[in-house]
Formats: sequence, structure tokens, C-alpha cells
Amino acid sequence: MTSAALEILGLGLGILGWVGVILACGLPMWQVSAFIEANIVVAQTIWEGLWMNCVVQSTGQMQCKVYDSILALPAEVQAGRALTVLVALLGLVALMVTVVGAQCTNCIRPGKVKSRIVIAGGAIYILCGVLVLVPLCWFANIVIRDFYDPTVPTSKKREMGAALYIGWAATALLLFGGCLICCCSCSQRDETSFPVKYSAPRRPTSNGEYDKKNYV
Repeated sequence: MTSAALEILGLGLGILGWVGVILACGLPMWQVSAFIEANIVVAQTIWEGLWMNCVVQSTGQMQCKVYDSILALPAEVQAGRALTVLVALLGLVALMVTVVGAQCTNCIRPGKVKSRIVIAGGAIYILCGVLVLVPLCWFANIVIRDFYDPTVPTSKKREMGAALYIGWAATALLLFGGCLICCCSCSQRDETSFPVKYSAPRRPTSNGEYDKKNYV
């Protein structure tokens, strides 16, 4: 029962991480304006994401525009699009695979096959966490590099947006949930293994012969 509860916990964490990746993918706040040095005018804030950029006025009005050309986008944006969409699809696959092999479902008879299916679902969650970590770290590296580069104009400097932090939190949930699912399925496989049966020793009767009931 403990392994089943931990398996459900791992599945819940994986689902939360999967939803977090989808949220981070859709948010336009991967990079935001940096108000430093001479660029202290806060009348408007620029948000840049994977799919669009937005200009937020101090009055609360926001205008967003989808990128015109896909091929003209920087390499990090194209890679971020591809990997986050791939993770969203793989997360759905991991959810279905894990539910099929979970201890709380009866889709498959308990045994080694069922535990291996659960391990596959947890491994897919771990793969999702690793894949989504690539664009997040790539964007963070570019933002930090340009921020401290003196050749980059102040108006072009950016800071890390909320989408990156949401993505990192989602990555942690995916990795932890996937590892939890794999560990619980391994313990389940040990519990469901066939036990070794020992036969009772034969006891001789008073006349030195074995009792006939031993042969039944």
C-alpha cells in the first residue's frame, strides 16, 4: 500500500510538472526588459517569449504580436519551441503509460510486465525533465551573457522572466515524480515475485517407516 501511495504521488508530481511545462511554453515572459543605468523609463515593459512578444504599458494596457516568420527566429527560440512541444506530447504519453501500469488500475494483470510499464512511464517523465531543461538553461545563459556584455546596448539588455522559473519548477517536478514512480515500481516488482516454497520434512512412524500420508 505504501508503494501504491508513493506511485500516485509521483504521478501527481509528473502531471503538475507537465502542466507547468505547457504553461511556461505559452507564456511570453521568457525575457523581460531590464531597467538599468539610463534605461529607467518604466512607462512600458517588453516581454519576449517563444511564440510572441508583448508590450505592457504602465496603465495596464498590453499589446502582443505573434512572430511573423519562423525561419527568421533565433536558434534558441526555434529549439525552445520544438523541445517544449515535444515535452508536452511526451508528457501525455507518460501519463497514459503510467496510468495503464499503475497499481491502482486493473488494465494489466499484476506482475513483471505491469511493473516494467510503470518504469517506462517514469523514465519518460525523467526524459521530459531533461529535454525541457535544455531551452531553459539556453535562454538563461543568453540573458546573463548579454546582461554583462558591455557591447550590448542598455535598451537591448533583458532579464530572466517568470516563464523560466516556472519551467525550472516544472523540471524539478518531472524529475522527482519520474524517479519516484521508477523506485516504487521496482519495489512492487520485488513484492510480486514468486516466493520460494519449501516442503515439510517427512516424519517416520514408530515402526521406522514413513507415514503413508506423506505420499498423498
